[in-house]
Amino acid sequence: MTKSFIWAITVMLAAAYLPDQRVVLSASSSAVARYRVLDLGDLEQTSNGVVRGLNSSGDVVGASAGLGTGTRAFVLTKKQFENLDGLPGADWSSSHGINEHGMVVGSSNTPTSLRGFIWARGGKPRDLGALPGDSSSEAFGINKHTEAVGYSSGPRGVEAVLWSSNGKIQGLGKLRDGDYSRSYAINERAEVVGSSGNENRKRAFVWSKNRGMQDLGTLPGNGNSEAFAINSRGEVVGYSGLLGRTRAFRWTRNAGMQDLGTLPGGGYSRALSINDRSEVVGSSESSLGPRAFLWTSNRGMQDLNTLIPAGRDFVLFEAVSVNDLGVILALGNDDDNHGHGHGDHESPARVFLLIPEP
Repeated sequence: MTKSFIWAITVMLAAAYLPDQRVVLSASSSAVARYRVLDLGDLEQTSNGVVRGLNSSGDVVGASAGLGTGTRAFVLTKKQFENLDGLPGADWSSSHGINEHGMVVGSSNTPTSLRGFIWARGGKPRDLGALPGDSSSEAFGINKHTEAVGYSSGPRGVEAVLWSSNGKIQGLGKLRDGDYSRSYAINERAEVVGSSGNENRKRAFVWSKNRGMQDLGTLPGNGNSEAFAINSRGEVVGYSGLLGRTRAFRWTRNAGMQDLGTLPGGGYSRALSINDRSEVVGSSESSLGPRAFLWTSNRGMQDLNTLIPAGRDFVLFEAVSVNDLGVILALGNDDDNHGHGHGDHESPARVFLLIPEP
């Protein structure tokens, strides 16, 4: 992560949600815009520099690649940018999820293995541990009750796990014929989503204490699926299909799996997040290239680039997360064609918060 990025986000998040035209692109320049845009700066577009999550306070988590310091987990609030050093002996860490209390989960290497951690402000990352006999773990999601999810791995393979608020770890099992499972998100009712499968296929699942692990199936004609997020209503989002031909889905217990489609001219899409208002965000191919999308039951899938002010110098290509206030965390690239071209996808990614207009 560049110094300019750290400086920009530290200053700008202090002014987040305020109508300051110096840091927010106003929707007044576009009649159809629904969001103000807060530009958080540049992020080196590598596997070591990513943003991953957002809570309802607007706090952002991810990983930053610093000069000479390795990759470090971070949490970014309206007041400050803070690197998390990881577990003792670590030279790599990444934060993946954050709850409404600002508690963060992620992954850190150690001298012997990769381990999931949990962090609370004022403290240090704490090792979440692994299942008995396993050596490694990662944590991806956390709810307001401080229940966390991820996976544990060792000689027996990889298994989705749930860490309770008291630190106890529970294996969630695997789907029938599955060699592995991983969990990615958990809601306030302790319903967990992820994927389980083998070398030939993988399937999205939802797990609950009463029902155990349930195979969510796939869209018609698609052999694979994966679930990334679940809201408090139990609505699940993810994708179904093969790489390059995936389709975003929303699953509900009453209606099953619904194809959310693609943007015009697109051949694939992926849904990455859903809030309690059933707003879904993700990325879709379009005739103009990859674009970030917003899906709602009333309007279907919309290109987020059409819902922000015109005259910009970037293209949004992926929406990573949406919180319960409707604020969206998105990634974009520089665009020499003022929002209508493919953008320069070799350039560093830029990070944005999209703030709904009243």
